[in-house]
Amino acid sequence: MAVSNPLAYIASRWTPSPRAVQRAAFAALLMSVAIVVTGGAVRLTGSGLGCDTWPKCTDDSLIATPAQGFHGAIEFGNRMLTYVLSAAVGWAIIAARSAKPWRHPLTRLGWLQFAIVMANAVLGGITVMTGLNPYSVAGHFLLATSLITVTTVTWQRTREADTAPRPRVPGPVRKLSWALLATTFVLIAAGTVVTGTGPHAGDRSEIKRMPLDWAGTAHVHAVAAWLACALAVAMWLVLRVVDAPVDTRARARDLLIVLLAQGAIGYVQFFTELPEALVAAHMLGSCLVWISVLRVALSLRERSADRADIPAQGDAQLTSA
Repeated sequence: MAVSNPLAYIASRWTPSPRAVQRAAFAALLMSVAIVVTGGAVRLTGSGLGCDTWPKCTDDSLIATPAQGFHGAIEFGNRMLTYVLSAAVGWAIIAARSAKPWRHPLTRLGWLQFAIVMANAVLGGITVMTGLNPYSVAGHFLLATSLITVTTVTWQRTREADTAPRPRVPGPVRKLSWALLATTFVLIAAGTVVTGTGPHAGDRSEIKRMPLDWAGTAHVHAVAAWLACALAVAMWLVLRVVDAPVDTRARARDLLIVLLAQGAIGYVQFFTELPEALVAAHMLGSCLVWISVLRVALSLRERSADRADIPAQGDAQLTSA
Protein backbone atom coordinates (compact mmCIF):
# COMPACT_ATOMS: atom_id res chain seq x y z
CA MET A 1 0.00 0.00 0.00
CA ALA A 2 2.75 2.44 0.99
CA VAL A 3 4.64 1.70 -2.23
CA SER A 4 1.67 1.81 -4.59
CA ASN A 5 0.02 4.88 -3.04
CA PRO A 6 2.20 6.67 -0.50
CA LEU A 7 -0.22 9.57 -0.11
CA ALA A 8 -3.06 7.23 0.85
CA TYR A 9 -0.68 5.44 3.23
CA ILE A 10 0.20 8.71 4.99
CA ALA A 11 -3.46 9.78 5.06
CA SER A 12 -4.43 6.52 6.75
CA ARG A 13 -2.04 7.28 9.61
CA TRP A 14 -2.17 11.06 9.98
CA THR A 15 -5.07 13.49 10.29
CA PRO A 16 -3.93 17.12 10.25
CA SER A 17 -5.99 19.77 12.00
CA PRO A 18 -7.62 22.46 9.85
CA ARG A 19 -4.98 24.88 11.15
CA ALA A 20 -2.21 22.53 10.03
CA VAL A 21 -3.70 22.45 6.52
CA GLN A 22 -3.85 26.25 6.52
CA ARG A 23 -0.22 26.50 7.61
CA ALA A 24 0.90 24.10 4.92
CA ALA A 25 -0.88 26.17 2.28
CA PHE A 26 0.60 29.39 3.68
CA ALA A 27 4.11 27.88 3.61
CA ALA A 28 3.70 27.19 -0.12
CA LEU A 29 2.54 30.79 -0.66
CA LEU A 30 5.45 32.17 1.37
CA MET A 31 7.96 30.12 -0.61
CA SER A 32 6.40 31.12 -3.93
CA VAL A 33 7.10 34.74 -2.99
CA ALA A 34 10.59 33.91 -1.69
CA ILE A 35 11.59 32.26 -4.95
CA VAL A 36 10.65 35.45 -6.84
CA VAL A 37 12.66 37.65 -4.47
CA THR A 38 15.74 35.41 -4.60
CA GLY A 39 15.40 35.19 -8.37
CA GLY A 40 15.50 38.97 -8.38
CA ALA A 41 18.67 38.85 -6.27
CA VAL A 42 20.25 36.62 -8.93
CA ARG A 43 19.46 39.18 -11.63
CA LEU A 44 20.42 42.25 -9.58
CA THR A 45 23.81 40.84 -8.59
CA GLY A 46 24.57 39.92 -12.20
CA SER A 47 24.59 36.22 -11.32
CA GLY A 48 22.11 35.01 -13.93
CA LEU A 49 24.82 33.04 -15.71
CA GLY A 50 26.70 32.15 -12.52
CA CYS A 51 25.87 28.56 -13.48
CA ASP A 52 26.47 28.52 -17.20
CA THR A 53 24.42 25.45 -18.02
CA TRP A 54 21.37 23.51 -16.82
CA PRO A 55 20.44 21.26 -15.04
CA LYS A 56 24.10 21.05 -13.99
CA CYS A 57 25.95 24.16 -12.83
CA THR A 58 28.83 23.44 -15.21
CA ASP A 59 29.37 20.77 -17.84
CA ASP A 60 31.34 18.75 -15.29
CA SER A 61 29.72 19.64 -11.97
CA LEU A 62 26.19 19.45 -10.61
CA ILE A 63 26.99 22.14 -8.01
CA ALA A 64 28.76 25.49 -8.14
CA THR A 65 32.55 25.30 -8.16
CA PRO A 66 35.04 27.63 -6.43
CA ALA A 67 36.06 28.94 -9.85
CA GLN A 68 32.56 30.35 -10.33
CA GLY A 69 32.91 32.42 -7.19
CA PHE A 70 30.18 34.62 -5.74
CA HIS A 71 27.94 34.59 -8.82
CA GLY A 72 27.95 30.82 -9.05
CA ALA A 73 27.02 30.54 -5.38
CA ILE A 74 24.11 32.98 -5.79
CA GLU A 75 22.69 31.26 -8.87
CA PHE A 76 23.14 27.77 -7.43
CA GLY A 77 21.55 28.88 -4.15
CA ASN A 78 18.48 30.06 -6.03
CA ARG A 79 18.28 26.72 -7.82
CA MET A 80 18.46 24.90 -4.49
CA LEU A 81 15.62 27.04 -3.15
CA THR A 82 13.42 25.41 -5.79
CA TYR A 83 13.74 22.18 -3.80
CA VAL A 84 12.57 24.00 -0.65
CA LEU A 85 9.62 25.36 -2.63
CA SER A 86 8.86 21.86 -3.92
CA ALA A 87 8.95 20.53 -0.36
CA ALA A 88 6.50 23.23 0.77
CA VAL A 89 4.16 22.39 -2.11
CA GLY A 90 4.52 18.70 -1.28
CA TRP A 91 3.59 19.38 2.33
CA ALA A 92 0.47 21.24 1.16
CA ILE A 93 -0.52 18.29 -1.05
CA ILE A 94 0.01 15.76 1.75
CA ALA A 95 -1.92 17.88 4.27
CA ALA A 96 -4.87 18.32 1.89
CA ARG A 97 -4.87 14.60 1.06
CA SER A 98 -4.67 13.60 4.73
CA ALA A 99 -7.46 15.91 5.95
CA LYS A 100 -10.62 14.18 7.12
CA PRO A 101 -12.69 14.28 5.02
CA TRP A 102 -10.33 14.36 2.08
CA ARG A 103 -10.15 17.86 0.59
CA HIS A 104 -10.20 16.90 -3.11
CA PRO A 105 -10.22 20.51 -4.46
CA LEU A 106 -7.23 21.44 -2.28
CA THR A 107 -5.33 18.38 -3.42
CA ARG A 108 -5.93 19.29 -7.08
CA LEU A 109 -4.75 22.85 -6.42
CA GLY A 110 -1.64 21.43 -4.76
CA TRP A 111 -0.81 19.31 -7.79
CA LEU A 112 -1.35 22.35 -10.02
CA GLN A 113 1.22 24.19 -7.90
CA PHE A 114 3.66 21.32 -8.39
CA ALA A 115 3.12 21.37 -12.17
CA ILE A 116 3.82 25.12 -12.30
CA VAL A 117 6.99 24.70 -10.22
CA MET A 118 8.28 22.03 -12.60
CA ALA A 119 7.37 24.05 -15.68
CA ASN A 120 9.13 27.12 -14.31
CA ALA A 121 12.22 25.08 -13.44
CA VAL A 122 12.41 23.98 -17.08
CA LEU A 123 11.81 27.54 -18.29
CA GLY A 124 14.57 28.69 -15.94
CA GLY A 125 16.90 26.20 -17.62
CA ILE A 126 15.89 27.50 -21.04
CA THR A 127 16.57 31.04 -19.80
CA VAL A 128 20.13 30.08 -18.84
CA MET A 129 20.77 28.15 -22.06
CA THR A 130 19.53 31.09 -24.16
CA GLY A 131 21.86 33.51 -22.41
CA LEU A 132 19.15 35.26 -20.37
CA ASN A 133 16.89 36.02 -23.30
CA PRO A 134 14.66 38.87 -21.99
CA TYR A 135 11.47 37.26 -23.29
CA SER A 136 12.29 34.04 -21.48
CA VAL A 137 13.10 36.03 -18.33
CA ALA A 138 9.70 37.76 -18.59
CA GLY A 139 7.95 34.42 -19.04
CA HIS A 140 9.83 33.06 -16.04
CA PHE A 141 8.47 35.87 -13.85
CA LEU A 142 4.92 35.59 -15.18
CA LEU A 143 4.91 31.85 -14.52
CA ALA A 144 6.10 32.58 -10.99
CA THR A 145 3.16 34.99 -10.70
CA SER A 146 0.87 32.16 -11.81
CA LEU A 147 2.25 30.07 -8.94
CA ILE A 148 1.54 32.91 -6.51
CA THR A 149 -2.01 33.01 -7.87
CA VAL A 150 -2.62 29.32 -7.23
CA THR A 151 -0.97 29.32 -3.79
CA THR A 152 -3.03 32.35 -2.75
CA VAL A 153 -6.26 30.69 -3.92
CA THR A 154 -5.26 27.48 -2.12
CA TRP A 155 -4.56 29.35 1.11
CA GLN A 156 -7.97 30.99 0.91
CA ARG A 157 -9.69 27.69 0.17
CA THR A 158 -8.19 26.08 3.28
CA ARG A 159 -10.34 28.47 5.31
CA GLU A 160 -13.52 27.64 3.43
CA ALA A 161 -15.74 24.64 2.89
CA ASP A 162 -15.92 22.77 -0.41
CA THR A 163 -19.43 24.00 -1.19
CA ALA A 164 -20.43 26.20 -4.13
CA PRO A 165 -19.42 29.86 -3.70
CA ARG A 166 -22.05 32.43 -2.77
CA PRO A 167 -21.67 36.17 -3.48
CA ARG A 168 -21.26 38.56 -0.58
CA VAL A 169 -21.65 41.75 -2.64
CA PRO A 170 -23.79 42.84 -5.63
CA GLY A 171 -22.86 41.78 -9.16
CA PRO A 172 -21.45 45.16 -10.32
CA VAL A 173 -18.94 45.08 -7.46
CA ARG A 174 -17.73 41.66 -8.55
CA LYS A 175 -17.34 42.98 -12.11
CA LEU A 176 -15.27 45.84 -10.75
CA SER A 177 -13.01 43.26 -9.09
CA TRP A 178 -12.49 41.56 -12.45
CA ALA A 179 -11.47 44.91 -13.95
CA LEU A 180 -9.06 45.42 -11.08
CA LEU A 181 -7.57 41.95 -11.57
CA ALA A 182 -7.14 42.49 -15.32
CA THR A 183 -5.55 45.92 -14.87
CA THR A 184 -3.16 44.64 -12.23
CA PHE A 185 -2.11 41.77 -14.48
CA VAL A 186 -1.40 44.26 -17.28
CA LEU A 187 0.57 46.33 -14.76
CA ILE A 188 2.71 43.32 -13.83
CA ALA A 189 3.17 42.27 -17.45
CA ALA A 190 4.23 45.81 -18.34
CA GLY A 191 6.71 45.63 -15.49
CA THR A 192 8.39 42.64 -17.13
CA VAL A 193 8.79 44.71 -20.30
CA VAL A 194 10.38 47.52 -18.28
CA THR A 195 12.74 44.91 -16.83
CA GLY A 196 13.47 43.53 -20.30
CA THR A 197 14.51 46.96 -21.58
CA GLY A 198 16.23 48.19 -18.41
CA PRO A 199 19.83 48.06 -17.24
CA HIS A 200 19.67 45.05 -14.87
CA ALA A 201 20.07 42.30 -17.46
CA GLY A 202 21.13 39.62 -14.98
CA ASP A 203 24.79 39.25 -15.96
CA ARG A 204 27.83 41.45 -16.36
CA SER A 205 28.32 40.36 -19.97
CA GLU A 206 26.52 41.83 -22.97
CA ILE A 207 22.95 40.55 -22.74
CA LYS A 208 20.31 41.01 -25.42
CA ARG A 209 17.55 43.41 -24.36
CA MET A 210 14.03 44.02 -25.68
CA PRO A 211 14.24 46.53 -28.58
CA LEU A 212 12.05 49.15 -26.88
CA ASP A 213 12.66 52.50 -25.26
CA TRP A 214 13.08 51.97 -21.53
CA ALA A 215 11.69 55.36 -20.48
CA GLY A 216 8.66 54.92 -22.73
CA THR A 217 7.84 51.48 -21.35
CA ALA A 218 8.30 52.81 -17.82
CA HIS A 219 5.72 55.53 -18.53
CA VAL A 220 3.25 52.93 -19.87
CA HIS A 221 3.86 50.93 -16.69
CA ALA A 222 3.17 54.05 -14.61
CA VAL A 223 -0.12 54.69 -16.44
CA ALA A 224 -1.22 51.13 -15.68
CA ALA A 225 -0.25 51.68 -12.05
CA TRP A 226 -2.35 54.85 -11.80
CA LEU A 227 -5.31 53.04 -13.36
CA ALA A 228 -4.94 50.18 -10.88
CA CYS A 229 -4.83 52.72 -8.03
CA ALA A 230 -7.97 54.42 -9.34
CA LEU A 231 -9.82 51.10 -9.51
CA ALA A 232 -8.60 50.18 -6.02
CA VAL A 233 -9.91 53.48 -4.64
CA ALA A 234 -13.21 52.90 -6.44
CA MET A 235 -13.40 49.40 -4.95
CA TRP A 236 -12.75 50.72 -1.44
CA LEU A 237 -15.45 53.38 -1.80
CA VAL A 238 -18.01 51.04 -3.40
CA LEU A 239 -17.53 48.43 -0.68
CA ARG A 240 -18.35 51.07 1.91
CA VAL A 241 -21.42 52.20 -0.02
CA VAL A 242 -22.85 48.67 -0.31
CA ASP A 243 -21.96 47.95 3.34
CA ALA A 244 -19.76 45.00 2.43
CA PRO A 245 -18.51 42.67 5.19
CA VAL A 246 -15.82 44.12 7.44
CA ASP A 247 -13.13 41.68 6.30
CA THR A 248 -13.76 42.55 2.64
CA ARG A 249 -13.39 46.26 3.33
CA ALA A 250 -10.19 45.50 5.26
CA ARG A 251 -8.80 43.68 2.22
CA ALA A 252 -9.55 46.72 0.03
CA ARG A 253 -7.84 48.99 2.57
CA ASP A 254 -4.77 46.73 2.64
CA LEU A 255 -4.63 46.80 -1.16
CA LEU A 256 -4.59 50.60 -1.20
CA ILE A 257 -1.72 50.68 1.31
CA VAL A 258 0.33 48.17 -0.68
CA LEU A 259 -0.33 49.97 -3.98
CA LEU A 260 0.69 53.36 -2.56
CA ALA A 261 3.90 51.91 -1.11
CA GLN A 262 4.68 50.15 -4.37
CA GLY A 263 4.03 53.30 -6.38
CA ALA A 264 6.31 55.33 -4.13
CA ILE A 265 9.11 52.78 -4.53
CA GLY A 266 8.58 52.73 -8.28
CA TYR A 267 8.91 56.48 -8.70
CA VAL A 268 11.91 56.73 -6.38
CA GLN A 269 13.76 53.97 -8.23
CA PHE A 270 12.94 55.60 -11.59
CA PHE A 271 14.43 58.95 -10.56
CA THR A 272 17.44 57.41 -8.78
CA GLU A 273 18.56 55.29 -11.75
CA LEU A 274 17.31 51.92 -10.45
CA PRO A 275 19.43 51.14 -7.37
CA GLU A 276 19.47 47.40 -6.76
CA ALA A 277 17.93 47.56 -3.28
CA LEU A 278 14.89 49.48 -4.50
CA VAL A 279 14.45 47.21 -7.51
CA ALA A 280 14.42 44.22 -5.16
CA ALA A 281 11.84 45.95 -2.94
CA HIS A 282 9.76 46.70 -6.04
CA MET A 283 9.81 43.02 -7.04
CA LEU A 284 8.60 42.03 -3.58
CA GLY A 285 5.97 44.74 -3.84
CA SER A 286 4.77 43.32 -7.14
CA CYS A 287 4.09 39.99 -5.44
CA LEU A 288 2.30 41.68 -2.54
CA VAL A 289 0.15 43.80 -4.86
CA TRP A 290 -0.97 40.74 -6.80
CA ILE A 291 -1.73 38.80 -3.61
CA SER A 292 -3.69 41.76 -2.24
CA VAL A 293 -5.77 42.08 -5.41
CA LEU A 294 -6.51 38.36 -5.36
CA ARG A 295 -7.54 38.51 -1.70
CA VAL A 296 -9.97 41.33 -2.44
CA ALA A 297 -11.54 39.34 -5.28
CA LEU A 298 -11.71 36.15 -3.21
CA SER A 299 -13.32 37.96 -0.28
CA LEU A 300 -16.29 38.94 -2.45
CA ARG A 301 -17.68 35.41 -2.23
CA GLU A 302 -17.85 32.75 0.46
CA ARG A 303 -18.13 29.00 0.77
CA SER A 304 -19.97 28.41 4.04
CA ALA A 305 -18.89 25.43 6.13
CA ASP A 306 -21.48 22.67 6.17
CA ARG A 307 -19.39 20.37 8.38
CA ALA A 308 -17.87 21.07 11.74
CA ASP A 309 -14.42 19.86 10.71
CA ILE A 310 -13.98 22.37 7.88
CA PRO A 311 -13.26 25.97 8.92
CA ALA A 312 -15.53 28.72 7.67
CA GLN A 313 -14.54 32.04 6.15
CA GLY A 314 -14.58 33.83 9.46
CA ASP A 315 -12.40 31.29 11.30
CA ALA A 316 -8.73 31.65 12.03
CA GLN A 317 -8.30 35.36 12.00
CA LEU A 318 -4.63 34.85 11.19
CA THR A 319 -6.52 34.82 7.93
CA SER A 320 -7.60 38.40 7.95
CA ALA A 321 -4.23 39.71 9.06
